Amino acid sequence: MAAASPASPQAGAAPAVSPAGTAAATGRAAEGCDPIDPGACLLPFPNDHFTVADPATATGRRVAFAERAMPRSAAGTPIAPGEWNRSDGFSPGSMMLALVPGVDLARTGAAPITDIGRSLDRRAPIVLLDLTSGERRPYWAELDAGAPPERRALIVRPARNLREGHRYAIALRNLRDAAGNAIPANPAFAAVAGDPLPPGHELRDRQRRLRPALEALRRHGVGRDGLYLAWDFTVASERGLAERALRMRDEALRELAGRSPSFEVTSVTDFTPEQNAQIARRVEGTVRVPSYLDRPGGPPGSGLNYGPDGLPARLPGNTQAAPFRCELPRAAFTRPARAALYGHGLLGRHAEVGAGNVATMAERHGFAFCATKWIGMSDEDIPSVIATFSDMSRFHAIPDRTQQAFLGFVFLGRAMIEEDGFTSHPAFRAAGGRPLIDVRHGLVFDGNSQGGILGGALVALSPDIRRGVLGVTGMNYSTLFNRSADSAPFQAAFDRNYPDKLDQQLILALMQMLWDRGEANGYAAHMTGDPYPGTPRHRVLMHVAFGDHQVATVTADVEARTIGARLMAPALASGRSPDRVPYWGVPAVHGPAWPGSALVVWDSGTPPPPVTNTPPAEGTDPHEDPRRTPAAQLQKAIFLKTGVVADVCGPRPCVSDPR
Repeated sequence: MAAASPASPQAGAAPAVSPAGTAAATGRAAEGCDPIDPGACLLPFPNDHFTVADPATATGRRVAFAERAMPRSAAGTPIAPGEWNRSDGFSPGSMMLALVPGVDLARTGAAPITDIGRSLDRRAPIVLLDLTSGERRPYWAELDAGAPPERRALIVRPARNLREGHRYAIALRNLRDAAGNAIPANPAFAAVAGDPLPPGHELRDRQRRLRPALEALRRHGVGRDGLYLAWDFTVASERGLAERALRMRDEALRELAGRSPSFEVTSVTDFTPEQNAQIARRVEGTVRVPSYLDRPGGPPGSGLNYGPDGLPARLPGNTQAAPFRCELPRAAFTRPARAALYGHGLLGRHAEVGAGNVATMAERHGFAFCATKWIGMSDEDIPSVIATFSDMSRFHAIPDRTQQAFLGFVFLGRAMIEEDGFTSHPAFRAAGGRPLIDVRHGLVFDGNSQGGILGGALVALSPDIRRGVLGVTGMNYSTLFNRSADSAPFQAAFDRNYPDKLDQQLILALMQMLWDRGEANGYAAHMTGDPYPGTPRHRVLMHVAFGDHQVATVTADVEARTIGARLMAPALASGRSPDRVPYWGVPAVHGPAWPGSALVVWDSGTPPPPVTNTPPAEGTDPHEDPRRTPAAQLQKAIFLKTGVVADVCGPRPCVSDPR
């Protein structure tokens, strides 16, 4: 049977296009909007309608947002699109957004967060198709729980990151309202998806550009009947995501020529056993790091300085004094301790390396931990971060400075392991001149919370780190934001300056495009296998706290699927997870050890997290429990020393015991 035309009265067919509908669509197109979704100018999102051909990029596309199309603040100021328009595609973890008035996802049968496997059903009402490979991709669908019904975004989130440089199509079909009635397509999309439009029609060009994606969907079983909305988009390439950080890393390391960066020790504190039973010496100072930021010394609020080739370039002589703090355990004075970098938490500082759980890990398991700041998201950046939520045009400074922080950590690591580095200084030697840091076994990483999130990117970029522990981790800040108890003060500023809830979801998706340059989401495809040039393969151990109030564990699940980590089983006691198939898509491993990357769940008895995009509010926050649990510390230590994930919990799930 032939497909019904848009004017056909058959059930499920697109409605006739009204003159008023096409006139409105024409006006939206003139403003730089996509006429096929009238909910907001940048909808649907992400969307190749907002890109142009560019043979100089790896994808052949370049993002080209018009300023008049960008969300506006309460003061009427549009977000300046310049930083976004450097991109050759959209985030590999981007949420897909549309406005579907009245949709009921349960009546529609869309895959929820508790049943991700349903997203791949042949008749699924939402289809996410890789147009490059022909592969269907898993996702979950949700409505923005914090929005009023008339501005409630439909959010489709990838359950595994999308492939770099690939082109995708997403289709919404057979959508239903709460009464079970079919929701018809809007007139503009009905015209675009219908029969060929005559020459000169306002929507003919949009139809021409969308036609290949619609044809590909049809070949994969998604026809016109019941089709509510469909569009296509290109994911940023490996080069587009990582070339800034890699340029900075490679150029700066070439200047070192195999030697330690210059450093200065500013403070040495020796503790008696009565003062500190675990740490014998604390050393503080600075490491001199080439700065690629656009102000001398790279203060908060500065962004990357770009050269003529569009990549980071140093202002003449620009350097940064990256502060460091090292904790040398008492055990190091008997036997040199292994070199380890430590990553601090949200908007914190490198002094977190002196926390009790880190000291216990150092002394009990023989590690010397050194830390510097995650500039961009450290204590000194708090005023700048808050100001971002009054003018999102400034947002790029956060991931720009974080990329500089990655370089700071790389340089600190080199100072720890090079022969002419820290161990050549008396502060890092015992009384007889013996080094306190073992440089023979290389460098490892351990970080918690933000340290686990940004640490994933650092591990992927580091030429020296082979193994990393990502504690209470996840990735993709745009997913985390609504689900974290930590977002409350920023949400208040968001509400004041960008009060429209649909705009807020668009802004979070826009933020992710730049955040990818400064967090694990943009580097996850290369965190374990498929390493960047000049970078070894890595193994990571992911520790999560079930029901975490600060870092939603669903974001760790996405990360585990993306990097190919295995789930140490059993992960949870029966009945603890609300999911139809707990940890869907993360293969389980059983037995005493796993020689690879793994996800380990630590349960403190906290209630399961909400299934909506809202933060947990029940029970005690278990966020800090795994790092303080002796068994978890033992597992981390074995992994960092051997690369093997040991089963330290036996036949039962791992239970946090932070004594």
